[in-house]
Amino acid sequence: MSRTKRELRAVPSAGEDSTIRTLWDWSTMEKKFRKSRRAFMQKVGGISAAARVSSTAAVGSLLAPLQARDDSNQRDTTAFNVRRSAAVADLALSAPPHVANSDEAQYPNRIGNFSKGLPHSGSGEVDAAAYDALRTALSTGRPQDFESIPLGGTVKLINPQAGLAFDLEGLDSHQFAQPASPALASAWRAGEAVEGYWMALLRDVGFTEYPTNSDALQAADELSRLSDFRGPKRGGAVTADTLFRGFTAEDLIGPYVSQFLLKPFAYGAISVEQKFNTYSARAYGGKDYLTDVQSWLAAQNGIASQEQNRTDPMLRYVRNGRDLAAYVHMDVLFQAYLNACLWLLGNHAPLNPGNPYNNSQNQTGFGTFGPPHFAALLAEVASRALKAVWYQKWFVHRALRPEEYGGLVHVTATRLAAYPLHPDVLNSTALAKTVATNGSYFLSQVFPEGCPQHPSYGAGHATVAGACVTILKAFFDETYVLPDPVVASSDGLSLVPYPGSDASQITVGGELNKIASNIGIGRNHAGVHWRSDYEESLRLGEAVAISILRDQVGCYNEPLTGASFTRFDRTRISI
Repeated sequence: MSRTKRELRAVPSAGEDSTIRTLWDWSTMEKKFRKSRRAFMQKVGGISAAARVSSTAAVGSLLAPLQARDDSNQRDTTAFNVRRSAAVADLALSAPPHVANSDEAQYPNRIGNFSKGLPHSGSGEVDAAAYDALRTALSTGRPQDFESIPLGGTVKLINPQAGLAFDLEGLDSHQFAQPASPALASAWRAGEAVEGYWMALLRDVGFTEYPTNSDALQAADELSRLSDFRGPKRGGAVTADTLFRGFTAEDLIGPYVSQFLLKPFAYGAISVEQKFNTYSARAYGGKDYLTDVQSWLAAQNGIASQEQNRTDPMLRYVRNGRDLAAYVHMDVLFQAYLNACLWLLGNHAPLNPGNPYNNSQNQTGFGTFGPPHFAALLAEVASRALKAVWYQKWFVHRALRPEEYGGLVHVTATRLAAYPLHPDVLNSTALAKTVATNGSYFLSQVFPEGCPQHPSYGAGHATVAGACVTILKAFFDETYVLPDPVVASSDGLSLVPYPGSDASQITVGGELNKIASNIGIGRNHAGVHWRSDYEESLRLGEAVAISILRDQVGCYNEPLTGASFTRFDRTRISI
């Protein structure tokens, strides 16, 4: 593949069952990275011994400590070689295959792909010429072709060209891959849809109420019986304690909501309690949106909604799915992890044992390996994570949103057309309850505008989450047990002690995994994402963060012995 003019087309999928479910073979990458950098440094002349790579260096110790120099020219040369050696090592890791599912090729009417914002017919099918114009722009990459994409309304497509941007640190955005998203007609996609319908029905039920709520128990039972549901289970079944939770083992420990979304922290001299503006429940004047043909079709055409969420008059702690949806509607994408970082620093949580200043007699970290370094890096990886996932969204997968799938369900269930949807969703109790509640089969949305105008897979929030919590795990001791865990009261107005017997297992690493899940799955509670979007995007963000950390290790003067932490798949990695 050319490195100056990259191929933008997705590799056709051989089918869902052949999808490789791992993001990228990091052990292979690590070997290539070390081999490439060693080979480069052995060939380049004029590089000081302090900047060379030792062939016996430990994993991640790619450059020996840089020493202060009086000769500015020598410093300039060393700086250049540090940057070039990282770039050459990254160059060796060529882009992996980008595999999309076969929906775009299988359905000429494009019902299996994202098309919101383009012109649609009265039944919700996208205008073929408009979709072809989108495909042309994505294929050529020319800015003028993006300006030629016809819109159905006034709401603009969100930043497809971000997927073509380059960065000067970390692997290129096209060097990361996500497996194919679930196919339109698959039982896997239907299973995710049934979960989404239940999430919509249970938005106003508190997480702590799931074990006693009849609808939550019915949801767990139905999800357990589906042909292909991939959410967490206990003993082979979905339970009230696993319902709508994340995929890591730590997600099943302690309360549903991470301590880092509940506990107070400080912005310098400003004390912050984590009550926030949420949306009123349906029982108190709030509503769900896009539940009728007119508003749903207007949203598909990109016609801006004139409605606004009704804000709850009381500030509340996160207690249910609607609260999480409100949080992820207006957030700065890395804010939850910056808040977590500030809590960790303010409560003197121990740093990663690999921090070079842990055993210093007369120094502490600040600009490197200290608080400003930690906080600034969160924003840095968030920006690069977004470019990586935007390439996946627009240029590889173009996966349809749950909102769009819900339109296919409605049209099929009302017999206006027959779309190839798996019977697990059409025959579900969740769908029957939805039509009884809303008078239609659409998947209701928390936001008046519905989903944003970019494809579903991967998820921006979840990719940023994966990247940011990886940074925090690299800098803080993930085994540290958080003291005095809490949950929100049933009305969300106060915090109460968590009564669970597993309180002693609530750790920094576990709660970082959980806050990533809360934010990613919060978008699912809103109706705008799928479970697979969240899961694979956490892994994508993690990979982005690791590549940046590895590029940076050669930039420090401090002697590094390597910081180890646990990845989402529970394997250990050292930087």
